[in-house]
Amino acid sequence: MHASALAKVNLGPGCNKVISCGHGFCGHPDGGPGKALKGVDRRPASMQEAGDRKRKVCRALSASGKTMAVATETASMVATDRNRTPKVSITAVIPAHKRHPLGASWHEVMSHVADRLTWEDPDFKVQIFTEEALVVDGSHSKFSDAVQSAQIMLILDIQQPAKLDLLLGSMRIVPTAIALGSHPQLEAATSLDNITLTTPWEKAAAALPWSSSAKGSKVLQSVRQVYKRQTSDDLLFMLLVLIDAYITEVPLVKSMQAQDLSTIWKMGTKCGKQILACVRDPECKAALDCLTSCASNDQVCSFRCIVSYESQLLEDFSLCILQKNNCLGLSADIPIRPRVLPMTHFQGQPLTHHQAEDLFIGWLGKKKWSWRVVAGQNVAYDQFPCQYQLYYRGKAKNSLWYDPVFQVITLDGKAVWRRRHYRVRRAEVPGTFHFSVLDNGVISKEFWRIVHVTEDLSWGLFYYAGAASVVGQAYRGAVLVTPDGKWPAADQEDALEDALKKCGIKRWELYKVDNSSSAAAPLTVPEGPMKTVEPEMV
Repeated sequence: MHASALAKVNLGPGCNKVISCGHGFCGHPDGGPGKALKGVDRRPASMQEAGDRKRKVCRALSASGKTMAVATETASMVATDRNRTPKVSITAVIPAHKRHPLGASWHEVMSHVADRLTWEDPDFKVQIFTEEALVVDGSHSKFSDAVQSAQIMLILDIQQPAKLDLLLGSMRIVPTAIALGSHPQLEAATSLDNITLTTPWEKAAAALPWSSSAKGSKVLQSVRQVYKRQTSDDLLFMLLVLIDAYITEVPLVKSMQAQDLSTIWKMGTKCGKQILACVRDPECKAALDCLTSCASNDQVCSFRCIVSYESQLLEDFSLCILQKNNCLGLSADIPIRPRVLPMTHFQGQPLTHHQAEDLFIGWLGKKKWSWRVVAGQNVAYDQFPCQYQLYYRGKAKNSLWYDPVFQVITLDGKAVWRRRHYRVRRAEVPGTFHFSVLDNGVISKEFWRIVHVTEDLSWGLFYYAGAASVVGQAYRGAVLVTPDGKWPAADQEDALEDALKKCGIKRWELYKVDNSSSAAAPLTVPEGPMKTVEPEMV
């Protein structure tokens, strides 16, 4: 939009005016910087609410004398109210031509993250705009509408904005507006629930743990920390953190921290022995301190702490407080979206349960392992170095076990091997399986699908979704496996793309596993019993 452009504001009968605006959203309705319209519901659920909102906007504009370019029309508002209003409305502004660190364009990455957000709730919507498109005829009007209805606004990686005033003005309208990796003035304009956190008063208020400023400071710190990791999982988690904090509860990011005296009392009375043993041991205490430093339900941070400091004392602590007594009162279910189907045929014949188990067992016998992981999709669990998969049959009829063996570079720089022990049970459809594991005192349940395995066993793709209910964590992921840990041959690229598409995964989301240092991996298949999930805990 040119500096002399005029914006038509149609707010209903008796409130139509033409206003001059040099930079789009160049003024604020109530005349105060960093504030939004008081009492305006950004999710009109009825025509009456929409009319109330228009009248409030009109009064605010008339009283303030400020100017603001708005591109909403009565007809468009009527059309919006005839349709289902999203529970969550997010507007994102991204660069047009810059590539994301994952290798894809920013638009492709954010579009995919927006799709993944609907897996959590179909009513979570993101509208995406490139900064360059805001000056194109038609796009500015759509952007204006999007800003007016948004509950959250994100400005990502806009370091040299051509429309700085437009973006700043837009941020003042949306209750929660955050700029990350962007121009300093945009980042300084960040606000959470209309609190900017930059004034001396708000900075002082942030020191009071019960204040809105303290909450905002904690949320902003978490969001910035997660954004720096620059993965699609973390971008999604960032959106969910903001939604949970300021719009509606998201069980996936519910805090694991003890919040009240009753929780602390329950922990002390039920598990006092285990608590004392852990806090008196330097290694176990270091694990607790590390977990406390993680943002609420940050699975990447939490799992790094666990694999770095795991010990019997930590397992006893978690088993008592979390698994046996669920002192935090959390729960989580295995995600059901996206709907990923297993392969149905192998070597021209319908896949059977026994044959599907054979595909998991893979190369074991000819090699010391079933498969080696080449790449994975989940940023928390699939990117460790030197990953081996061991699938083997048990003594009981149709019993199958899975032991992943992987290397961890601990937080203090040591290279150590870790191993887990899963019970694997057939699900109803061949190629689908129920997995369960006791991992450092907490049970995780997972639903796995064999999405693709080539007829010569040269590569496979396994998809999983799981939940550790008592810590309120749910997750998804997939692993690309081959017999030698090397990427599949070039002539398999099309088949790999098709398999990833069935899982809702983009090629650029995969994290390649470093298989360069695999000496001394503990790959022995157990002959006797190993610690596993007790039946009463499942």
